[in-house]
Amino acid sequence: MTGHLKLLLLLTAMTGGFSMVQAKESLNPVAIAIHGGSGTLNKEDFSPEREQEVRQTLENAVRAGHAILSAGGTSLDAITRAITLLEDSPHFNAGKGAVFNSEGKNELDASIMDGASLDAGAVAAVHNVRNPVLLARAVMTASPHVMLMGEGAEKFGRQHGIEFEDDAYFYTEYRWQQLQKAQASPDPSASFLSESPDHWFSTVGAVALDSQGNLAAATSTGGMTNKQWGRVGDSPIIGAGTYADNRSCAVSATGHGEYFIRATVARNICSRVELQGQDLGQAAHEVVMGQLVEMGGSGGVIAVDRQGQIALTFNTPGMYRASIDTSGNVYVAIFRDE
Repeated sequence: MTGHLKLLLLLTAMTGGFSMVQAKESLNPVAIAIHGGSGTLNKEDFSPEREQEVRQTLENAVRAGHAILSAGGTSLDAITRAITLLEDSPHFNAGKGAVFNSEGKNELDASIMDGASLDAGAVAAVHNVRNPVLLARAVMTASPHVMLMGEGAEKFGRQHGIEFEDDAYFYTEYRWQQLQKAQASPDPSASFLSESPDHWFSTVGAVALDSQGNLAAATSTGGMTNKQWGRVGDSPIIGAGTYADNRSCAVSATGHGEYFIRATVARNICSRVELQGQDLGQAAHEVVMGQLVEMGGSGGVIAVDRQGQIALTFNTPGMYRASIDTSGNVYVAIFRDE
C-alpha cells in the first residue's frame, strides 16, 4: 500500500468517524410520559383484575410511544401512538371508554401541539370519532385552523380519512351506569366528572421529547358524565390543557377543566420554565399544588422539558400515570404513595 493511499484511508476514517460520532452525540436522549386521569381513588374500589388491566394498558401505551422515539421517530408520532392506544381502551374516559353526556351520547374533545413550530390542532364536541387525537392532528396538519368543533369537525374528519364508529362501539355498561347514577341524583342536572360525583377527572394525555430535541403534547377526553349544553373543558384548549414549546416544556393536564382554563395551566408552567428559569418540577408544583389549590381546583399534569426531565404532579389522591425517562427507566403508577 502506498503512502498516499494510507494517508487517504486514514483521513477518510478520521473524518467519517468524527462525523458519525458528532451526529450520534448531537441526538438528545428521549423521554415520554402519559396520564389517564386524576382524582380521588381508593384502592378498595379496584378489583385486582381491573387494576392489572389499567396498569398493563398504561405500560403498553408508554412503551409503544417510547419505541417510536428510540427508533428516531418524532415526538408527535410517539404521543399520537400512545394516546390512540389509551383511546382504544374502555378503561379511560377518551375514545372507546368515553362517558355519556346528558343526552346519552359520547361527546369527545382532543388537542395536540408541536413544540418545534408551535403548530396546534384541536377538536371539541365531536361524536363517533374513534380516535379524536387523530382528528386533532389532521386539523393541525391539513387545515389553516387550530380548532374545529361539532358537525364541522366531523365533516372535516370524513374528508380526511378519519375513522368513525357507530354508537355501539363506544357503549360500556360501566359508563352507562355512571350516567344513570348522575341523573338519579338529587340534582339530575349536575355534571359528574366520572367514577363518582366530582371525584375523578378522566382524561388521557401524553408528552414527549424526541432525539432531535423536539417536544410535543396531546390530550383527549370524553369530558364530564351528564354534561349539558355542549360543555367543553380544558382538554382541547391550547394553553390550558395542552401546550408544547421547544424553548421550555410540553404539558398535558387532567382535572376540573374550568379551573385549568382560568389558570391557563399548561402555558403557565411553560412560561415559568422559559421566562423565570424555573426547574420543571418547581414550575409544575407551584401551579398545581399552589395556584390551583388556592383557586379550589383539583387535578394534575404530566410534563417534560427540553433536557428530558419529567414531572408527574397532582393534588389529588391518585393519577393514572406512566413514564420512561432518559435512562430508559419505566414507571407505572396509580396511587399517590407509589
